[in-house]
Amino acid sequence: MNLKILPLLVLLTVGLSLFASGCTGPDDSQTNESTGQEVGVAGSNEPVTVAVSVLPQAEFVEKVGGDKVKTVVIIPPGADPHTYEPSPKEIENISKASMYVTVGIDMPFEEVWIDRFESINSGTLIVNSSNGIKLRELAAHDHHEEEGAGELEADEEETELDPHIWTSPANAKIMVENIYEGLAKIDPENKTYYAQNRDAYLKELDTLDARIREKLSGKTERNFMVYHPSWGYFAADYNLTMISVESEGKEPSAEDLAKLVDLAKEKHVKVIFIQPQTSKQSAQAVAEEIGGEVVAVDPLAKDYIANMDNVSDIFARNLV
Repeated sequence: MNLKILPLLVLLTVGLSLFASGCTGPDDSQTNESTGQEVGVAGSNEPVTVAVSVLPQAEFVEKVGGDKVKTVVIIPPGADPHTYEPSPKEIENISKASMYVTVGIDMPFEEVWIDRFESINSGTLIVNSSNGIKLRELAAHDHHEEEGAGELEADEEETELDPHIWTSPANAKIMVENIYEGLAKIDPENKTYYAQNRDAYLKELDTLDARIREKLSGKTERNFMVYHPSWGYFAADYNLTMISVESEGKEPSAEDLAKLVDLAKEKHVKVIFIQPQTSKQSAQAVAEEIGGEVVAVDPLAKDYIANMDNVSDIFARNLV
């Protein structure tokens, strides 16, 4: 990600310093076991402010927290998590959070925030929502047909992990559990309320998973092509094969595009999926060569269940 880390650090230092003194009282804290720092405990009727990295996490927090929480999203709707930089006003709002829910995987801007919160002992509880999730490598298009070469590259270069954990409903359940545990820690008086909300939402996620499996059942060709490899966990859950146009965050070369066209024809791919936040130029070039089309699906939409239903409908229609 191309984040201008030094200017952001300066802004974070100022923003967090302004609010650190008001985050906790002298007798109103617990210890964050992961950092050893004191964690502020909610003691009023005001909603608990929870910062999250991406929009799907905001839904998870709000489903568990109900009217007891208020969310602040670091990456706003329509922004690209790989390039977005928060404004001073956004930094000020995030700095007020009693809890910060991270994705926890290969997102440098999260490390900046964690370092700032911890360096001034702000009392903000850091919750890594990926705890307990089996992580995957970020897919690259040159790993599909040349497995030997891909394995060699993996040995020689540092492996990049896939941060898009929420695209799997099974992973979403783990994230929800992690969020519940964080809320119960900073607001123990409402622990029972949070547990009831968590249980109800987990049932919704189970029902979502069953619907997706039903939609995708009976498909013989289970290959799909995407520009940015953000659906790897979804593909793993539902026995699909994701083919990525982009490789290691870079546009494909002319040679790569030719290979992708051949692969798409071989796998009977007729649709290239893109994110609304990304360019569709390379995806359009492949689509034109295979007589297909480009379709936008958004892994960053907030209304998680409705979005996953919509995405799985689109996948089901375009798998043979």
